[in-house]
Amino acid sequence: MNKKPIKTEAAPQAIGPYSQAVRHGHQLYCSGQIGLDPSTGEIVPGGVEAETRQVLLNLAAILAAADVTTDAVVKTTIYLVDLGDFARVNAIYGAFFTEPFPARATVGVKELPLGARVEIDAVAVV
Repeated sequence: MNKKPIKTEAAPQAIGPYSQAVRHGHQLYCSGQIGLDPSTGEIVPGGVEAETRQVLLNLAAILAAADVTTDAVVKTTIYLVDLGDFARVNAIYGAFFTEPFPARATVGVKELPLGARVEIDAVAVV
């Protein structure tokens, strides 16, 4: 099996037994990111909009560490503690990715690690 972990200091470090991302062949699987500031390890202040921006910055940093851009992302999953935040998250997400947009699922969850309000994972083809 040709499995290569991807790691960067520009995104929050894994807080458990997982990799920030794993490349296998031409696929890159990015672990779910929450709105942690990589320099402090704390959730960014400012609510779900600020968290969403930070989540996407964290994903971009991980993609960059694998030498790919957001254009390579083919699938994402968004996890929201409050589905009432969907429109605000969607607006920020829509400005981050370009057409053709990745396939996506959005899931309402009871809670996320460290009190986060949003988490996003991604799959890219590299």
